[in-house]
Amino acid sequence: MILRFFAAALLVYAFGFLGFAVSLPKPVSGEPTDAVVVLTGGPGRIARGLSVVEQGLAKEMFVSGVDPEVRPAEFAAEFDVSARTMECCVKLGYLAVDTRSNAGEAAQWLKENDFRSVRLVTTDWHMARAGSEFAETLPPQVRVVEDAVTSHPNLATLFLEYNKLLAAAISQGLPS
Repeated sequence: MILRFFAAALLVYAFGFLGFAVSLPKPVSGEPTDAVVVLTGGPGRIARGLSVVEQGLAKEMFVSGVDPEVRPAEFAAEFDVSARTMECCVKLGYLAVDTRSNAGEAAQWLKENDFRSVRLVTTDWHMARAGSEFAETLPPQVRVVEDAVTSHPNLATLFLEYNKLLAAAISQGLPS
């Protein structure tokens, strides 16, 4: 009986992983939001957020999880952002150190600016967990558009992220 239970649990886990790996989200195009939140950590994320602002699909961009030693001028030089765009449209967040604190930092910024819709930009393999953390943290009236940056993750990256997603789901289900 116990062996069957563990076999069934392993099967559910394996099929869950397979479903996660083959159904990575895609980029979203043309849908406007009040703001865009970009989570640092992967290639193409900041470029995608800047593209959204340049296309007029969002008024402002918040970059969460920026290293405290990075100054706005360094950020602008690294990503070829004009001084005008930095001044009007790009805000850097230095407090977040993980996905959960990204959501908290972004939620505070969205609240301070009274934004009602946000485009969440992160890598495709990270979107499920990031979206879950944002859904848990943001007020229900804030609409979140998940805009994934396409990548080509290896099996180890997918495996680690799937386990982090499961851990986040379990921790979100626990009472505060």
